[in-house]
Amino acid sequence: MDLRDQIERFAEVLKMEAHKLGDHGLDEKDFYNSGLFRGAVERVRGQYSATMRGKREFVQHVLNHMEDEEFIAGWDLTVDANRNDYVVRLKSGRTAIIDLKGCLDGNNTTIFERPANADEFVIWSICTNQGANPRRNAWSGIRTRLSAEMISSNRPVDGLVIWDMVCGTLGRPCPKLGVDAGRLTDVGPFRTPPACIYLFPAAIPSLAAPHAAAQPLLAVELLSAFHLCFGGLDEEVNYVDFDMASQGAELLRKTTVRRAGVVQQESEMTPLRRV
Repeated sequence: MDLRDQIERFAEVLKMEAHKLGDHGLDEKDFYNSGLFRGAVERVRGQYSATMRGKREFVQHVLNHMEDEEFIAGWDLTVDANRNDYVVRLKSGRTAIIDLKGCLDGNNTTIFERPANADEFVIWSICTNQGANPRRNAWSGIRTRLSAEMISSNRPVDGLVIWDMVCGTLGRPCPKLGVDAGRLTDVGPFRTPPACIYLFPAAIPSLAAPHAAAQPLLAVELLSAFHLCFGGLDEEVNYVDFDMASQGAELLRKTTVRRAGVVQQESEMTPLRRV
């Protein structure tokens, strides 16, 4: 039984037996009608979502390692450090900005601004929920939220990194490792597999230029640095294309993910609506 199955079974037990926990003094019916259980679940969920300490620690160890290995020139917190953003000085002299996110299935995915000083703007998703399905989460986030927001608001994002301290653990086995644990890299207290990288188009599609192909890896220096520093293979990099069309007065969009020259996922042409 894998971890997700265990989580589902435990959740069912918790829902059925929660009224027996604590000293709330309510019978079973009043307990579930009171909102106490739902409120407690939401509080715990919020506490887990709000804690960024471990996530920041992972990011900072990664960036320190990249600087020590001379894949980047340096890094720092942005002025607005409460947004968990990082500014990276690239070896070419360019500036990259990282916007740190949690799991991509939340509405926070659509809240971002590309700073004026960003030569490159990258979103980094750190989803430490071990019950999450990373592949489904990635497609849902890119298709439903990121691409819709990018196209609707004309705000380009150069790429996406999906990678955290849970990757490669027993709770989230990484297919990149296979039988080769030698692909793990020690960064501070963490051992991590190569990052999952997604390249986006440099320009947003329009009716005048309806096809926007993903940028090549070398065009986004920060993502290339992630790839090289942590032993990524070229056939593991994901390329995301956007297409736009019109149907009457309605705008339509399509999202395609390619890897190793093969289409991995592709949506239909669907109406352009922001989440």
